[in-house]
Amino acid sequence: MKLSEVRAIVTGGASGLGYAVAELLVAGGGRVTLFDIQETQGQNAARALGSAAGFQRCDVSSEASIDAAMQAAAAAMGSLNVVVNCAGIGTAGRILGRNGPMPVEQFTRTIQVNLVGTFMCDRAAAVLMQHNPPGDDGERGVLIHTSSVAAFEGQIGQAAYTATKAAVAAMTLPIARELAMFGIRCVAIAPGI
Repeated sequence: MKLSEVRAIVTGGASGLGYAVAELLVAGGGRVTLFDIQETQGQNAARALGSAAGFQRCDVSSEASIDAAMQAAAAAMGSLNVVVNCAGIGTAGRILGRNGPMPVEQFTRTIQVNLVGTFMCDRAAAVLMQHNPPGDDGERGVLIHTSSVAAFEGQIGQAAYTATKAAVAAMTLPIARELAMFGIRCVAIAPGI
């Protein structure tokens, strides 16, 4: 897939890795829609990227939010063939902390955003991508997961974050195998510090 043909959604696109990915895609001639819960920052980021970028407020922990934002982004760009899942949280916390045990809500919130959010974005995107006309190589789309070196080398206080990033890495191959029949690739990156 040529960068100039990319019609991408970048979750967590208002800042950090997500914004850097969006910059690269726009510089290569692609179009992007930034998904983020930070509305003002997301709109400012899209403006800074120029006319090839848009913004949709999206909470990746909400199926309804993802579905609505995905439909709106695909309509605005004319199609969708790439999703880069950069949205995530990394709240540190020890199981046995100074103020008592880690609240279970902290652990489950990290799973909901980092792992379930990635899955829900993949799912919503695949529903749309399966209808894209195939390229010369049969490809209809690409799903990119952001794992982390923490998936393999987690540190103290990273139990929740590490669990999600290991799970994101682990679900990549089964998703790739399943969606191959539709011409949709699924890959993961594992950035370090």
